[in-house]
Amino acid sequence: MSSEPVIIRSHHPFRLESGYELPELTIAYHSYGKLNAARDNVVWVCHALTANSDVADWWPHTVEAGAFLDPDKWYVVCANILGSHYGTTGPLHINPETGKPFYGDFPRFTIGDMVAAHRVLADMLGIGHIHALVGSSVGGFQALEWAAQEPGRFGKLILIATDAKASPWTIAIDETQRMAIKSDATYGEPRPDAGLAGLAAARAIGLLTYRGPEGYNITQQDACSDAPFTTRRACTYQQYQGEKLVRRYNAYSYVAILDAFDTHDIGRRRGGTDAALASIQCPTAVVGISTDIIFTPDEMRSLASKIPGAEYHEITSRFGHDGFLVEHRQLNDILTPFING
Repeated sequence: MSSEPVIIRSHHPFRLESGYELPELTIAYHSYGKLNAARDNVVWVCHALTANSDVADWWPHTVEAGAFLDPDKWYVVCANILGSHYGTTGPLHINPETGKPFYGDFPRFTIGDMVAAHRVLADMLGIGHIHALVGSSVGGFQALEWAAQEPGRFGKLILIATDAKASPWTIAIDETQRMAIKSDATYGEPRPDAGLAGLAAARAIGLLTYRGPEGYNITQQDACSDAPFTTRRACTYQQYQGEKLVRRYNAYSYVAILDAFDTHDIGRRRGGTDAALASIQCPTAVVGISTDIIFTPDEMRSLASKIPGAEYHEITSRFGHDGFLVEHRQLNDILTPFING
């Protein structure tokens, strides 16, 4: 069961890369464990697309004794990302210019803006050096960007199922989901439940890429039947997953974060991707997943090869990109020695 986040507010203007200035910034975050006297036991986790800051809720068996995010050893922090549905400033917050929620008028933002918000929170919490920065999927985008912005701040970097820039393939996945949302005639209406039918379809599309064929063929097989027109498990599963997301999320945040996803390029203003990756100074572990069709093992090996001294590991999983959420034993076996070493 997810616990409530801590809400913190910065009353200073927050300028986005687009030039738009938010008059203040609200940030939701969770923490686990205790900050030690030396303030050097911080592990910061950056979360993915529709997750929240409650890592223990969405990443099973990682925030527990003996796991790589052991709260008895580490002070684990995760901030809800800019634009999200779970407390940090986003489309359902009030636009000070109108006195009404932003909805579709929320300003465009980037992965770099997400990182800038993380930096605001870290400074407000009095956190300087961070022992390890962890990111998976879109969280990995944030972790890479932050490591490039402040290369001396981190002792270690952990990148799971991610990449240095948004590829044409991942952008195409995002655009297909946006098309589904915007085909819902209610999308654009000034209400929090606008576009939910489109959001359900978008989630179903996204899930195909998160799991891939092997995961579906294992978990959604129909029992043998002589009736040709029975309801198919895969159909009801897709419908269920779409309905599950719309009960907890909104279409405006989903589109805003997909848009931010597409801006990701660690090489922007740093002389290109290779030069930016070469500038990363801390020991780095890169973890790929054998059946991931979003960030393929070949892409993950290439990412590791461009970061000085990085080590590459691969999880064997039948569940595609979502393997990092499922294969906690393998992940803990890989990352516990790395983070503790």
